[in-house]
Amino acid sequence: MTAGLDPVIHPVKRLAAMSILANSHSAEHAYLRQKLELSDSDLSKQMKALVEAGYVSSRKTGIGRGGATIYAITPNGRAAHTAYVAQLGKLLGGT
Repeated sequence: MTAGLDPVIHPVKRLAAMSILANSHSAEHAYLRQKLELSDSDLSKQMKALVEAGYVSSRKTGIGRGGATIYAITPNGRAAHTAYVAQLGKLLGGT
């Protein structure tokens, strides 16, 4: 029944982050932290899993306190997110 639900994307925090990134060019760590209401360490942990899976890219700008980490969805991440949302729709009775 849950075939097709990617275990990397499935945790709600990661699904929410992927959904934000799928609908934007990129997002800063601080923006995602605020929108997802997560601590820095929790968001870093979730994003690390997405980066390691190749679903999200990250880059750092600046140095020290003036720096920022910026995340963007990769083509593989976009395909995985699209497939996940489609499978979830089927499970919920959609088309």
